[in-house]
Amino acid sequence: MEDILNIPFFDDDFYKMIFRFVLNISFLGLIVRWLYFSSARRKDYLFTYFMIGIIVFFLCFTLKKYELDIGMALGLFAIFGIIRYRTDAIAIKEMTYLFVVIGVSVMNSLANQKMSFMEIIVANVLIVLALYIMEKRWLIKSVSTKVIQYEKIDNIKPERHDELKTDLENRLGLPIETITVGNVDFLKDSATITITYLNDKTT
Repeated sequence: MEDILNIPFFDDDFYKMIFRFVLNISFLGLIVRWLYFSSARRKDYLFTYFMIGIIVFFLCFTLKKYELDIGMALGLFAIFGIIRYRTDAIAIKEMTYLFVVIGVSVMNSLANQKMSFMEIIVANVLIVLALYIMEKRWLIKSVSTKVIQYEKIDNIKPERHDELKTDLENRLGLPIETITVGNVDFLKDSATITITYLNDKTT
């Protein structure tokens, strides 16, 4: 059975697709599971990054059959790069990792014959190395955020900032860097507070 409805059942690009996919998913694993998740511990983004990387890879590889020019490739990159989720605001770090995931997937799927597989592998290694240096070495103290409901509403006054910080640090056991007061509900005597704190994890 050579073809189905005039579509070839098998061609030589199948092996290229499998090799490129294994290469792509391997480096995505290093970027998302090892570098990002080990510091952020966000399972929701873990799922999102892997699925976006896989879908972008297969979409670009499929469209490559139509010999996309560089303009179309950059257009696809831009479309996926401006994805926004309506329910939650995405922090700049998560957006950066999203950009990296999309970029790596596009590169691994659209690289043509003018770029050897060794060059593709080295490019992936250099990206992972750059992320490793920034994430694990230069940024030894990573900053995390937490949103809490705070009931001691008298402490949110600017003149009682030190008392608010001390109370939060004692109750949370975290070295707080900044405190931002959000919505205040006087009926329930509570306020929404966003804190940033240091994550002293060195690996």
